[in-house]
Amino acid sequence: MNTNATSDYLSIDVQQAGPIPLNVQLSCGRNELIVLVGPSGSGKTTLLRTVAGLHPARHAYVRCAGAVWSDSNNRIHHPTQHRRIGFVFQHYALFPHLSVYRNIALACRNLPAPERQQHVRDMLCLVNLEGLEERIPSQLSGGQQQRVALARALARNPSVLLLDEPFSAVDQVTRRKLRRELAQLRHKLNIPILLVTHDLDEARMLADRMCILQEGALLQSGTPQEVLTRPATAQVARLVDLGNLFTGVIVRHDATRNYSCIRWGDVELECTLRTEFSIGARVDWIIPPENIILHRVDRPSKGEHENPVSGVIEQALALGENTSILMGTGHIGAQLSFMVPTHVARRNNLQEGTAITVSLLADAIHLMAPVPVPGKTTPV
Repeated sequence: MNTNATSDYLSIDVQQAGPIPLNVQLSCGRNELIVLVGPSGSGKTTLLRTVAGLHPARHAYVRCAGAVWSDSNNRIHHPTQHRRIGFVFQHYALFPHLSVYRNIALACRNLPAPERQQHVRDMLCLVNLEGLEERIPSQLSGGQQQRVALARALARNPSVLLLDEPFSAVDQVTRRKLRRELAQLRHKLNIPILLVTHDLDEARMLADRMCILQEGALLQSGTPQEVLTRPATAQVARLVDLGNLFTGVIVRHDATRNYSCIRWGDVELECTLRTEFSIGARVDWIIPPENIILHRVDRPSKGEHENPVSGVIEQALALGENTSILMGTGHIGAQLSFMVPTHVARRNNLQEGTAITVSLLADAIHLMAPVPVPGKTTPV
C-alpha cells in the first residue's frame, strides 16, 4: 500500500436505508488510491457524493486531514464549498462557454489575481495542457476535456480527490494514456484518491486497494492481488468476473504435508491447508485460468501429477496471441476456462472435440465459505 501517513487520513462511515442503501465504513491513507468497484446501483457514486457534501446521507461521518466535514450525530454538515475536495465527474461538467483558463480559474477565484494566474498556469503544466488556455471545451478532444476537469479539481488544493469514472467517455487508446498519466500524477500529489470504475484492468493498474460494493455494502477490501486471487466469497468472485468458480466438499486435512483435499465430482484435488473448514463441509472454490496447466502429449512432465483433470475441448477461440479454451469435464458437469498461446494450440491441434488433460496448481486453488445464491447451483 502506498501510504506515508496514518491509514485514517480520510475516514468515512455512511449508513442509509434508501433510496440507494449504503452501509460502508472505510479509511484511506494520505497517499493511497482506493478503487471502488461494483455493479450499477451499488452506491459507489453516492458514496463519493456523500464525501463531497453533495448527498446528505441519513447517517454520515466524514473526517479528512483532521477536519470533521460530516457528523450526523452532532448535526455537523459542512457544505461542499467548505470542504477541500476535488471532484472529477463522469462527464466532466465543464462550463461550455468558458475557456480552459477560466474553467480552471473559477476553482481558485479566492486567490489574488497575480497568484491565481500563476496557479492556473501551474495546473495546466501539471496536466500537460500548456498552450490551450483560450480554447473552449468544444474545441478540445475528450482526453483534453478530462485533463481540464482534473486541473480544475486540483486547482482547489484539495485534501482528497474524487474521480467518478473519469475515463469512461473516451476511446480505449486515450483511456490507456490517461490511466498512465494518472498513475504518474498521483505520485506528485499528497492526498488520498477515491476512484469509481467498472473497468477491472483500470483497477488492477491504479489501485493500492480495491473495495467491492454491492447493494450499498462493502463486501471486501484489499489489494488487487488479494481480491482477484483470494476473494472473500463466491459473491465477490462473480462481481470481479472471476471464472472457474465451483463447489466442493472437504474430505481430509494433512497438516504434515500442509494440504487439504476437496472432492469435486469424482475427482479429489489438493490445495493449501485450510483447517478452518471441517471434514464434510461444502466449500466454494476458484482457480485462476493462469494456474491451469495443459498436459503435453509429446513431452510429459513431473508437474502433470498435480491435480490432473481430464475432459474434452468444447470451445477453442483464437484471440490474437492467445487462444481461449473451454474444457468440459463430462460427468462432473462443469467447464474449466483457461488460455494457451495460439502457437501451442496450433502445434497441439487443439480444437473442439479434442480430449485433453490439465493440472490445477494446488497452491492456486482458493477455498471460500459458501454463500447461498437463490436459484443457482454449482457442481460438487
